[in-house]
Amino acid sequence: MRYTLGRIATAAMGTVLAVTGATATGIAQAQPARPAQPTSLYAPSVLVLTISRGDTAATATVERAVTLSCTPRPSGTHPSPTAACTELRSVEGEFNQLTTSSPQRNCTRQWDPVVITASGAWQGRNVSWSTSFGNPCEMQGSLAEGAVFTF
Repeated sequence: MRYTLGRIATAAMGTVLAVTGATATGIAQAQPARPAQPTSLYAPSVLVLTISRGDTAATATVERAVTLSCTPRPSGTHPSPTAACTELRSVEGEFNQLTTSSPQRNCTRQWDPVVITASGAWQGRNVSWSTSFGNPCEMQGSLAEGAVFTF
């Protein structure tokens, strides 16, 4: 069987019409619009938490990073998602309340800056938070016994 350009074009047009729902006259048939369906009844609470070495979040080198999802149930790569989500709920997602202004332990004055960050969403609100410490000892002392940045 010999194919001509006309036959190939006609076959291709028939496939396009069938896939798109258009008619032979070239007018598309109206398809009923489907309303967007929510994927969850809960506002998203999904975060990426990092611990980095450097002066600022923009220039620091990430050493450790985890994901934390708190709705509908705690999950993610965080080693203790339930404890971390409970802690975040207790401060209503205000990351500044997770740290103290002075370390709860004695640390050397060695300058080895550490930056911790949280980015993503907490109960539907965008989160982009970071804070820095003079060294890892200061970070651990300033976080007290919190679970959010213990990874």
